[in-house]
Amino acid sequence: MEVILLERVAKLGQMGEVVNVKNGYARNFLIPQGKALRSSKESLAVFEAQRAQLEARNLETKAEAEKLAEKLDGQQFIIIRSASDAGSLYGSVTTRDAAEAATAEGFTVDKKQVTLNAPIKELGLHGLDVILHPEVVATIVLNVARSTEEAELQASGKTIQELAAEADAEADFDIAELFDDMGAAAMDDLAEDDASPVEASDDAEASEAEAETAAEDDDA
Repeated sequence: MEVILLERVAKLGQMGEVVNVKNGYARNFLIPQGKALRSSKESLAVFEAQRAQLEARNLETKAEAEKLAEKLDGQQFIIIRSASDAGSLYGSVTTRDAAEAATAEGFTVDKKQVTLNAPIKELGLHGLDVILHPEVVATIVLNVARSTEEAELQASGKTIQELAAEADAEADFDIAELFDDMGAAAMDDLAEDDASPVEASDDAEASEAEAETAAEDDDA
């Protein structure tokens, strides 16, 4: 189907261009969304009559989108999800989740504005584009983690694999330290046991010496 674009549409054309698109795309998206008119002499006449108004409206909405993009671009939003030790999510993160996370932080973002080729199914940092206007795009980052603490570590540049390796190393260190403490305690016990016969022998010799001294005194 041929349509006249009423605004710039990414990968399709600029305002005023006549383009050929699939019937379903035109009927289900372009025309209902007010982005295009079915091409005809009448539609072309309507467009030309409204061109100035459409261009003015486009400039206004573009300016608003650029102001929002300045604040939104580069923002990072934390999304907490359950996941396996390997980092695989028990579920997924969608455009709705991204829009809700941004909105919760005070930004007006609709899920239809967020571009996501496939649902996010892994922990980590994920960059997404938010189309605020046909000519204005902002990039945000979703920090998907199991806790706010983990999200902070990921934000510092550590991957889930590095965090897991650090956790394993810490666990190994704790076990090694425990065995070192147990070994030291065993050595102390052994030292005490070895010292006991010596002490007993010293006590016996002292007693014999005292007895001999007492006998000499009696003889005297």
